[in-house]
Amino acid sequence: MSGMADMTVKGAALAAAAAGDFSDLPIHNPSIECASRERIRAIQLEKLIAQVAWTYERVPWYRARMDALGVAPADIKTLDDVRKLPFTDKSALRDTFPYGLFAVPLDEVVELHASSGTTGKPIVVGYNESDMAMWADCIMRLVQMAGVVPGDRAQMAFGYGMFTGGFGLHYGLQKLGCMMIPAGSGNTERHIAMIEDYGTTVLVATPSYALHMCEVGERMGYDWERSTLRVGLFGGEPCPPGLKAEIESRMHIVCTDNYGLTEVMGPGVSGECLASRDMQHLAEDHFLWEVVDPETGEPVPDGEMGELVLTPLGKQAIPVLRYRTHDLTRVVVEPCACGRTTARMQKVRARSDDMLIIRGTNVFPSQVEDVLAGIDGVTPHYRIVVESADGLDRMTVHVELKPEAFSDSFEDMENLRRSIEEKLKGVLLVGVRVKLVEPGGIERSLGKTKHVEDLRK
Repeated sequence: MSGMADMTVKGAALAAAAAGDFSDLPIHNPSIECASRERIRAIQLEKLIAQVAWTYERVPWYRARMDALGVAPADIKTLDDVRKLPFTDKSALRDTFPYGLFAVPLDEVVELHASSGTTGKPIVVGYNESDMAMWADCIMRLVQMAGVVPGDRAQMAFGYGMFTGGFGLHYGLQKLGCMMIPAGSGNTERHIAMIEDYGTTVLVATPSYALHMCEVGERMGYDWERSTLRVGLFGGEPCPPGLKAEIESRMHIVCTDNYGLTEVMGPGVSGECLASRDMQHLAEDHFLWEVVDPETGEPVPDGEMGELVLTPLGKQAIPVLRYRTHDLTRVVVEPCACGRTTARMQKVRARSDDMLIIRGTNVFPSQVEDVLAGIDGVTPHYRIVVESADGLDRMTVHVELKPEAFSDSFEDMENLRRSIEEKLKGVLLVGVRVKLVEPGGIERSLGKTKHVEDLRK
């Protein structure tokens, strides 16, 4: 794209979002994304039957649980029959660490990813060639919902590594025909210089980091309205409407969210189109969704809020049946103004557990507790304070010391504080600040202790 072409496309995307006319924006696979409900459900049923058979035959862990329930693959005849199958949660992937749920030989696995867990033991997932193609297809769909087209220049501000977000979006954007700029995380001034130097049109980031980039650029005197940047692809953490509106107005771009989780694939489960800003289209031919009561596991009425349960359809290397995401949402199936007919889930704003998301990384209080339990001189009492400063999440862990560990030596206390910070970062995969508290300094509770104080708006 030339600079002038960039500005023309930028204006068109903004105009489409403002006017509500999406007829000129691309749809990646209309035969699926615009299919009738009957056709979509027929595709899901055919794939579900095959997926259950594949999983039963190749994964002893699932076979044992299905046998215990008296369920065989032949019993799956309708989509409602999915409820005969056992649920899966994080504990299954930890209990079978690292390869116990894999359904293919390891020499067929072409990529491995992992995320940290509440016990410190990571959740490991693998992909064969078929899985990688499915993943890329899901990403190509969601980025085109946001108005991304072949020839766009996409700058990656996610960190690479074992995290699924960076690589998943990288592969899909590249397969679509975009130029990938693998900048990685951090060094905000360099990111802004790269946008200017390379004519970046698409930014992949967490929304909090995008806002931070915006603020840094403004302090540098950078004119965001004149930049070539036009689309923000956000993930890794919730993006409330107010934050999205602020980034769009200050950066002069269109911002969309996407959703996914490592256990079922990574990013690409659903994505936001420009016609329905608080909803996300599910890739229904690749994922069978359910919404259940978090307490009972029973389905909730259509369109009502509940816990999202996902069964990947066609995932081969590590198939997962009825994965409980603990994410609370609702799903509607009415056609969308963008022209797509795939079901839409409301953006996840709450979970049924206590997970925190710090700069795109999942953090559990129990992870902090496990780390502190292994450190001499530390009591079981701690407090987590999460704040937002300059658009970035900041997490401080208040750690109470035992009397014998408390010292008048500043050097000793500073060495202990830094040691705890390093141990926490090694497990949480995100930097935190530790504040040491004198013995008895953390308030006791007569009821259930509240370990987390989230001060973010």
